[in-house]
Amino acid sequence: MPWSTPTLRDVRSLVRDAIHASLPGSDALPPNSVLRVTSDAQGALCHLTLQYVDWLSLQLLPDTAETVWLDRHGLIWLKNSDGTKGRKQATLAKGIVTFTGTNGVILPAFSRLQGGGGVDYETTAQITIGVGPTDAPVRAIDPGSAGNMDNGAPITLSAAPSGISAQATVVIMDGGTDTETDDELRARILLRIQQPPMGGDAIDYVEWALAVPGVTRAWCFPQEMGIGTCTVRFMMDDLRAANGGFPLPGDVDAVAAYINLVRPVTVKDMFVESPIPFPVNLRISTLDIDQQATHGAIVASLQNEFFIRSKPGQMWFRAWSDEGIMAAAGVNSYDLVASDVPMPSAGYMPVLGDVTYG
Repeated sequence: MPWSTPTLRDVRSLVRDAIHASLPGSDALPPNSVLRVTSDAQGALCHLTLQYVDWLSLQLLPDTAETVWLDRHGLIWLKNSDGTKGRKQATLAKGIVTFTGTNGVILPAFSRLQGGGGVDYETTAQITIGVGPTDAPVRAIDPGSAGNMDNGAPITLSAAPSGISAQATVVIMDGGTDTETDDELRARILLRIQQPPMGGDAIDYVEWALAVPGVTRAWCFPQEMGIGTCTVRFMMDDLRAANGGFPLPGDVDAVAAYINLVRPVTVKDMFVESPIPFPVNLRISTLDIDQQATHGAIVASLQNEFFIRSKPGQMWFRAWSDEGIMAAAGVNSYDLVASDVPMPSAGYMPVLGDVTYG
């Protein structure tokens, strides 16, 4: 049976019984007696100790550990792509910003800028303004996804030198990731414990991909592209949320570069690719509570179902659509016009498409 801390009343009763057993003729039951007060005080101390042992038992295993202790487990088990251990830390957004101004004017390195969201940035190299718009490398001051900006977004020099416009334009600014959450860290630790390194089997490639900042899900498919090949596909659900979680070419290159550093050299051909989204459209009829709030709940529930169930090459079963719809708040009955959806090839991954009603 699972451990359960005895109540304070039970512990005090046990201490009174122990005193009675060790001191023949004594009685620790009369209120306000010396033995009663002494036994109750000792019982309270014992109860505190048992509560601590109960809490400590949760920290000693990573599946129930709290943040500080979970970090300790992570430091023991995990190594990340940047050489750090344990929890993946937030990373800086980096990119290119275009400046305009008088030809020949110098913009020093570490010039400060501010984006629309109040995030501060700095240039990382000195540039000389040319005849037209001039690019400069820029990075965020503070790490995190808040430093990512849309292409073409305005950004402002905090103290523009004479001859340089204070208004600049973002060419690209991304790569900023938030610190790994407890749930994400816990999942990586458990995967590492349950699937120990095997010198380059499929799970090893998954763990290597997950060690890269921003990667949230990964899969390995031996021989997908022929005998002796290994294909890794991954998702970046937070960093590339605007892209449906699917990585960009630069992300693919970064994951491939790290895996090439740690994989066995005997693998003939190793491919790192993004999954190919394959929308699954659903039509729901005779919904008993046909309201916008119910529609929103259905879409949110289905998105969660796709997150849990989807992987490259996986057929999407109608039963999973039913499961997602029925889990939505406000849904009691409905008819679903849908069937099982096979993927065209191994690289395609089912994603939620259009949900229509009526």
